[in-house]
Amino acid sequence: MNWPIISYYFSRKTALVLIILSILNWLLEILKWQNLVGSFKKISFLEASKQSLGSLTASVFTPNRIGEYGAKMLYFPKEEAKKVLFLNFINNSSQMLVTCFFGIFGLVISTLTIKSNNASSWFSFKLKTIHFFILIALIILSILMIKYRKIEFYGFSLQKIIKKIKKVPSHLWRTNFQLAVMRYLLFSHQFYFLLVTFNSDIDYSTAMATIFIMYLLASIIPSIQFIDVAIKGSVALYLFSFLDIENTKVITITSLMWIFNLVIPVLIGIYFVLRFKPQKE
Repeated sequence: MNWPIISYYFSRKTALVLIILSILNWLLEILKWQNLVGSFKKISFLEASKQSLGSLTASVFTPNRIGEYGAKMLYFPKEEAKKVLFLNFINNSSQMLVTCFFGIFGLVISTLTIKSNNASSWFSFKLKTIHFFILIALIILSILMIKYRKIEFYGFSLQKIIKKIKKVPSHLWRTNFQLAVMRYLLFSHQFYFLLVTFNSDIDYSTAMATIFIMYLLASIIPSIQFIDVAIKGSVALYLFSFLDIENTKVITITSLMWIFNLVIPVLIGIYFVLRFKPQKE
């Protein structure tokens, strides 16, 4: 992180806006979890906050936040463990589906932008290469899902999950996806807000398309959540380098996003972890 750049461009108002956007980001995530748990048990917003932030802290050093599944189960009786595991899968999967949708949308927009602006053939080639690898990854993933749909993992298989998904009330799905879309657009625009704050010479459509692609690529790369900044930072550097955005600005922006949207919530979650009391049988 480049502190001289931050001190030059930042103000108290900028910091306040970032804090508000981060609070709203986690507010939406907590509401998502409260909505899903409401399918079998009503919990307060405070309880949903404890479970969301506490499980985040507990899973921050696990690959792709897999520890979050086990952490959230500890807040419920053992007989509800599978139900909680399934709901957390829906919670994370819905956010991933939204990321994929906007990521593909970003690829389409960036392709149209390149054609209209007559961008360099090298950038066009790089973009087509990204398109190709994403398409191959999706094809391979689809084949694996079809081939191994009956294999069970901790009592779950893709076939069983699909059956369970069909039983989930439509209003829960609808609310969950609405909150997931709102959350995605919020932190994407938070990234754009920082680009504008650091006086980056980039138009809105190109910036948002690149941000969408960045989150898509970063989300499909396995990583430990606490060092996720390195993954997103590398992807962001690669993509924004074609748009002539300074590397120091990109690194600073991804670092700030990491601090405000992960480090601070994790620090708050530590309080809930320390005060955690196992669910009585």
